[in-house]
Formats: sequence, C-alpha cells, structure tokens
Amino acid sequence: MPMSYDGLSRASASSVGVDPKHLIAFLDEVKAAGLDLQGLMLHRHGHVVAEGWSWPVDPNEPRVLHSVAKSFTACAIGLAVDEGLLKLDDRLVAFFPECVPVDADPRLADMTVEHLLTMRTGHAANTSGSVWRGIETSWIAEFFKIPLAYAPGTTYVYTSAASYMLSALINKVTGQTLHAYLKPRLFVPLDIHNESWDIGPDGVNPGGNGLKAPTSAMLKLGVLHAQGGVWHGKQVLPAAWVAAATRPQGGPDSRYGYHWMMKPAHAFSAVGVFVQMAMVFREYGATLVVIGGMKNSAELTPFVERHFPAAFGDDCTVKPEADARLQQRLASMAQRPELLSACAGPRDFTGVYQVEPNGLDVQQLAFAVEGNVLRFQLTDSKATHALEVGIDHWIAGTTNMPGRALHHGYEFKDAQIVAGARWLDTGTLEMTWIYPQTAFRDRVVCGFDGDRVSVARTVNVNSAGKEQEVLVGNRR
Repeated sequence: MPMSYDGLSRASASSVGVDPKHLIAFLDEVKAAGLDLQGLMLHRHGHVVAEGWSWPVDPNEPRVLHSVAKSFTACAIGLAVDEGLLKLDDRLVAFFPECVPVDADPRLADMTVEHLLTMRTGHAANTSGSVWRGIETSWIAEFFKIPLAYAPGTTYVYTSAASYMLSALINKVTGQTLHAYLKPRLFVPLDIHNESWDIGPDGVNPGGNGLKAPTSAMLKLGVLHAQGGVWHGKQVLPAAWVAAATRPQGGPDSRYGYHWMMKPAHAFSAVGVFVQMAMVFREYGATLVVIGGMKNSAELTPFVERHFPAAFGDDCTVKPEADARLQQRLASMAQRPELLSACAGPRDFTGVYQVEPNGLDVQQLAFAVEGNVLRFQLTDSKATHALEVGIDHWIAGTTNMPGRALHHGYEFKDAQIVAGARWLDTGTLEMTWIYPQTAFRDRVVCGFDGDRVSVARTVNVNSAGKEQEVLVGNRR
C-alpha cells in the first residue's frame, strides 16, 4: 500500500481512541454510493492513524489542490498583519491606485482586506480560477473592472478573485510572491516540500488556486490550525489569527471565516473543487483529509457527518484485530482495475487520419501499434502531442495532450499520466487516461469504420462541460 513520507508520526487507530469500525463503514458507504474517493488521511492526537490511496495515486507527488490554496493564502495575510505590513481595515484601492478605472463605482473605495478574506467584495458572482487562467492581461486590472452588485462588506459571494487580490497584496507589501513569503514562514517549518505555485501575468501567485503540493500538506495545514498555530512547540501562526480565521466572520448568518469554511458539522475546512478537503475537528483533536474526483463536497458530507466525530472516543485501548481489519480495508483502495479487451481489435485500424474541420483546432490523428503498445498522436496548430497507451495493460508516462476545456481551465504540461486501452468490440477502442496528480480521468472512445474514425473524449468531473466535440477523421 502506498504511504506518505511526510515526517509525521504513525499509530494505530484504536490507540488514540479512533473506532476502526466507523472508518471502514465510511469507506464502504462512499464506495457503494459510487463516489470517487482517491485518497484519505486521518490524524489524531499527534499521529496519522489511517491513510489509503486509490491506484495510481502517489501521495508523495504534488497534487492540484484547487481552492485549498485559499486557506494557505489566509496564513500569509495573518502573518503580514502580525508583522505590521497590513491591517484588516486597509482599503484595497490604496495599494493599486493605478489600476482603478476612472469611472469606477464609488463603493469600490470602501473594499477592505477583511472584505476579501470574508468573500464580501460586493461582486455578484464567482470569478473562478478557470476564468482567470484564460486571461493573459493583468488580473489585477481585471479585478477592478468587475461590477459591484452590493456594497462591499455586506453580502457573501464566494469568488477566487478575492483570493487573487490577497496574493497581490502580499506582493505589494513584502516585495515577494505569496509562495516565496510563505516558504520560510510556513512550508519549511511544517516540512512541506515538493510544492509549486502557478504565476499569473502580474507575477502574482493565484491565491485562490494554482497550488500543487503533496496531500500531506493539506493535513499539516489542518493540524496546525487544530493546534492553535503551534507546530512542534513553536508558534508558527499567531494564535489569535487562527482563532479568528476559523470562526464565522462577516455577519450573523456567516458560515465562512477568513478563507476557511464552517463545515461539515463540528468542523471547519479548507475546501477545493472536486473534493480536496482538510476537515478539522478541533474539539476532538482530529483532522481528516480527503482527495477525490467528485462534483462537490455536498456529495460526501452526509457520509462524513454520519461517522465523524462519532469515530472519535476516549477509549484508547489497543484493539489489534479491529486495527488490522482497517488496514486491510485501506489497502484495498489501491487495487488496480482490470483492463481486458472483449475481443481482438482489427488489424487495419492504424495510420494517419486527416480530421474534418472542428472547434478544437485538431488537424490530424495517428494510431500506431508496436506489440501491446498503442502510440497515439494528436496534431493541432501548435504541436503534435503524443501518448503511449498500453493495450490491455497500463503505461505510466508524461504528456502535453491538450484538454483545458475538460480540466477546469488547466492546460497541463509534462503532466504525469497513466494510460490504458481495451477493445470493446471489433470496431471500438476505449482509452482511459488517468492524471494521478489531479482529480481528472479521461475516457476516449475511438470508433473505426473502414477508413474513417470518430474520437469522443469525456472526463469524469469538471466545472463546465464533460464532453468534447467528437472528432471525425479520414485515413490518408
């Protein structure tokens, strides 16, 4: 079974009062519901007591954490406030006067750092990271062009635009990027490594997303907040900031703190799209982290609330048999799916296919077979993108295969991929492309009919459409 090498202590679940039966039931119920849980870590009273990973996830490789990045960004703001570089009531426009339009809404001048933290910018809707990633001009300038539907500070509307501006503020007051500022203050003290953070056109890390780090980074962030900002006896984050960040802020109806969500019941959480979550049950000394490929956290929440905090007790009597059953169940998550063709494929499907005009800018497809390896190529106006795919087995490699529209706006470069194919019938080849550092699993169905091919690509989960335009090609 894969294990996260993160420097954290391990112990059995029962030895810290965690009931293995609840964990097993949680895993079984999530699986029965058809939810794609790709990894789990549970920490209590100083120890990791459970971890499991679906194949082919490697917990030591950096994971696209999506909006979990927001809770890291909040740490930087708390540190900057503690260092006297920022105040919560500082006006945003004072830092970027050159970016404010001449015809700006007068209410824009009232927007504060705290309004950004509490998602009360006055915007009408979310500006997702998938939108930002398609903009090549200044995102700071774009932020100030967003119309105000409400007075800043009055209405909660979740938006990654707010987090981006918090990161831009860190650049402004420290002369460093958010990542560079946090590196010695948070990442190094918590022994978080192998992380990276995207850079936008302003030279600013997108504070709401773009962070890639091992899953254990989420766990350590949660544990740090469970412990009031203390790590190995050192006050890494100010205790007062941690307390403020992890309670409702902005109004009596709020379920949002300073870039932390007040959910599920009895917990607060760092939450990323497709269910990347660090859930802190502070009263019980526990932090639960999950990674997945699900539509949203609401799908998982009922199962979490059924078993947590019910799993946390005071009886720390070691129960070897129960712990062994839990370890066996966690290990079963890593079972590799079978990949078997229903029949032999045709002998004459290989070759180069000229693709009919399409909105994806794809010009040519090519199929070649050597032994039990399919070499697939897709050519667009930018480049020829190649991928080796195992026939009736899996091949791990890297790829630049385009797919931004299916992958929440991300265009992956040299991305890790595990690819396999099988024949569903004599004219239909199904490829599966697994991106193990992400939530995404692509299914590519190729239909061969004489000298014609159709290629239909879908994805398991996305913030927008999950199907691409079907490509049709003719063999040259």
